[in-house]
Amino acid sequence: MLMTSFRTQNGYLSGKPWLPPTNPTLSNYTQVLQAGFFHYFLNSAVVSIASVVLIVTFSLLLAYVIVRSKSRTVRTVFNVFLVGLALPIQAAIIPVYILINKLGLYDTLIGMILPMVAFGLPLSLLILVNFVRDIPNELYESVALEGATDYQIVRYLVAPLSLPALVAVGIYEFIQSWNNFLFPLVLTQSRSVQVLPLAIVQFQGQHSIDVPVTMAVVIFSALPLILAYIFAGKYLRQGMLAGFGK
Repeated sequence: MLMTSFRTQNGYLSGKPWLPPTNPTLSNYTQVLQAGFFHYFLNSAVVSIASVVLIVTFSLLLAYVIVRSKSRTVRTVFNVFLVGLALPIQAAIIPVYILINKLGLYDTLIGMILPMVAFGLPLSLLILVNFVRDIPNELYESVALEGATDYQIVRYLVAPLSLPALVAVGIYEFIQSWNNFLFPLVLTQSRSVQVLPLAIVQFQGQHSIDVPVTMAVVIFSALPLILAYIFAGKYLRQGMLAGFGK
């Protein structure tokens, strides 16, 4: 993909795809930026970052309550959240569309963020509950004896010790939000709120023969995910296995 994105259309048709381009060019990336993809990039960044922040925050707070509380109601709420793991997005897209439309959030960025948060919570909560449960009970008791409130316990004890799981959840949910296609397709229609996955499909339809330009678009879209794997892949693997060793 990377080598093809630096080729001209004639170079792609006449050259060998496994060899570097003889006359590399940046014109494909220039064409992508002129097509407004930086704006779509910013929309995707806003939606993905906001979704990750909300998912990580709510998941951590809920995980602490579920682990430390012995209430039957809390356990029931946790089981209800886990039902979301078995609910595919496609099965709920019509109710989601109706709800977002009645809330007046159709064709807005927040109208995409809220469903992504809702569908991202179950798995994130499951991972963090298993991780928070592995924190020794003696640590909770010693901090409580010092007079710490629940907020202070979460901030100064649970959050630092759960950092690998938090990073893993953040990366995973960022990837899911960044690549999400169904919600932008159903819940938006204006180009001003369009995100990268939807913009790429429409751009590819306009330039279906120009493969180098299409590859430049794909590289432009995949770059944040590639960087996330390079710099935080270790935390992602650690966090996904967190809490399942017992």
